[in-house]
Amino acid sequence: MIGSLRGTILDRGIGGEVLVEVGGVGYRVAVPSGAFAALEPGGSAFLFTHLVVREDALSLYGFPDREQRDTFEALMSATGVGPKLALAILSAHSPSALRRAVIEGDLDALTRRWRAERPGRGPGRPRGARLRPRRGARGARRPARRRACRGAAEGGPQAPGP
Repeated sequence: MIGSLRGTILDRGIGGEVLVEVGGVGYRVAVPSGAFAALEPGGSAFLFTHLVVREDALSLYGFPDREQRDTFEALMSATGVGPKLALAILSAHSPSALRRAVIEGDLDALTRRWRAERPGRGPGRPRGARLRPRRGARGARRPARRRACRGAAEGGPQAPGP
């Protein structure tokens, strides 16, 4: 896995990608909009990175600090959030604003800005977005099941008659 890159910015592409040359090799890295504006061609850069491996592509995402990378990884662990949506969320909100919204359970604080930046999605929240990250199998709680009265056929108590 590629954990970080230190090199020279060769180019800034469309869609928030920068080309970082490290030791003669150019890496295309998708970055949040705040980082994109700060990375000028010809300047030096250091980015913490996250490599996403798919069947048909290797995608590299870069962040100016460890907190943004860790937030990106936490966002991706949430149900319905992939790397592109996680990057878009980080482009719109700081890690501290995201943390505050999760602690307070205030999804509306996040979706207000989302609706302003993506008017085509309508008044709702991003499809499938959930505020709480998925929990591992060991820590996950299952909802209580309601059980109907089974009757004498299963050896249980019978429901009182009318």
